[in-house]
Amino acid sequence: MGLFDRFRRRRTAGRPADSRDTDHLRTWAQQRHGVEAFVEPRTTVTETTVLLVAHDGEWTRRRVAGPEAAFRFARKQGMPCYEVAKLGYPQRMRDYQARQRVLRDRQRRRDLG
Repeated sequence: MGLFDRFRRRRTAGRPADSRDTDHLRTWAQQRHGVEAFVEPRTTVTETTVLLVAHDGEWTRRRVAGPEAAFRFARKQGMPCYEVAKLGYPQRMRDYQARQRVLRDRQRRRDLG
């Protein structure tokens, strides 16, 4: 043990996944079509997450117990599942975000007068 090791904060990821996360993902996927799953790896800040992206680019993200749980969830839902680290984020998701930003800006300008 180093001189300052006892003073260092241990980094832990956020709260673990629970059934509320899985329920949200399941419900969200059932209400949309063309949904694909993208597994995001664990970081020092967050647990492993699964990103669901619909046909139009709308998306949601929730924690999962690990990569295996994400692939298992996608398989049960009958949707394809990819690793973000290997494939990247889908273009339709970025396009959706850009459209939403434009709509928010327009609304903000209308609200200001």
